[in-house]
Amino acid sequence: MKLRKLLIVSGIFLFISGCTDFIMICSLNPFYLDKNVALAPEIEGNWSVQPIQSKKDSIEKNSSHWELTDTTSVWEIKQFISEEKLKTKQGKDSSVFKPQNHYVVKLIGNHPDSAQYQFRLVLFRINGALYGDFSPREISAIQKNRMARENYFTVHTLARITFQNKKLKISWLGAEYMKSMIEDKRVRIKYRWVEEANRLLLTASSEDLTEMIERYAHQKRFIDWDDQPAMLHLTRIN
Repeated sequence: MKLRKLLIVSGIFLFISGCTDFIMICSLNPFYLDKNVALAPEIEGNWSVQPIQSKKDSIEKNSSHWELTDTTSVWEIKQFISEEKLKTKQGKDSSVFKPQNHYVVKLIGNHPDSAQYQFRLVLFRINGALYGDFSPREISAIQKNRMARENYFTVHTLARITFQNKKLKISWLGAEYMKSMIEDKRVRIKYRWVEEANRLLLTASSEDLTEMIERYAHQKRFIDWDDQPAMLHLTRIN
């Protein structure tokens, strides 16, 4: 009953948690385990963005799933540094700054609402490949409404990340791609169909999701990271 209620709520609030177009597969649990978390200093900085079209999109007259906000904004990626307030022996206020093992991604643009698009990015490595777990960090619509906060929960998306000279390629695992793998029984993973949202939602544990990535993500016959519906090239600005 608890899971059923959670899935009903997800149908209502999924659209504000990072999966509005349903092109990326979403999970209730993170795609990583703490033991696999990694840092990549070269990812920090400001980046301009250019969409990469999948084979299907190229055939369909250069169609794109991205919104202008995604592609016209500057993507600022920084390691998150927490601030802790302490008292010195003299009773004075002091601040201690501690770097954390994740990054904050901000979409910065000329439009007034751009500041609300912030994401938590956790990098992790499996079989030598670098992946990113994206989840919403701050959404103004949630902060301004108590009812929304009480019913909101975060979902996660999975991306493969590669560095190519001064460019960064991010390729998210597609929702329809994952759906096909499950229906064709190429991958066995726990999931639920959210009728209210008309989409698939992964409910597997982080351990099971990690095992899935270990077994399938490095094999192109299972997951072709060069042909996903959501792919971006990021070019460093500074």
